[in-house]
Amino acid sequence: MNAQKTQIALKSGALAYQKKMRNPFYFWPGMLIKLPSAVFWGFRLRELDAEKCVVTLPYSWRTQNPFKSIYFAAMAGAGELSTGALCQLAISDLGRYAMLVVDFRAEYYKKANQTITFTCSQGQDLFLLLQSLSVNETGKLTMISSGKNPQGEEVARFYVTWSFKRKA
Repeated sequence: MNAQKTQIALKSGALAYQKKMRNPFYFWPGMLIKLPSAVFWGFRLRELDAEKCVVTLPYSWRTQNPFKSIYFAAMAGAGELSTGALCQLAISDLGRYAMLVVDFRAEYYKKANQTITFTCSQGQDLFLLLQSLSVNETGKLTMISSGKNPQGEEVARFYVTWSFKRKA
């Protein structure tokens, strides 16, 4: 079976969400209300479309642990945001959904002592799952966010399992 990727066309609600997330005048107040640690740690949403989400996390005094690397919780937050923003984008045009993290796993490979870029590229899988759910049906998807340093070396990988329930 040939697995081909089809281009996902975003509708008006998703385009509006995408525009707000890319605009710092909406992004920062939204993060301050919903995820204040993202503001403190200095997350930056670099890219958000139907295919992927890219978030950067700076290496600074705010993100540093006593071992001169980025604190694991800051990396986990950036990894979760790269999956969660993609989820919010996907559900923004599909009606009412409840979403919840039901499992989280992390793997750390290298010392994170530079800006780390987290990428989740499972937009297509996510859109297909959400479109397949009937009212009151629940679905789960484990989304992978890969954190890389500026040299392209993978520093950490996060497995975030999201549960979605379509509401009436």
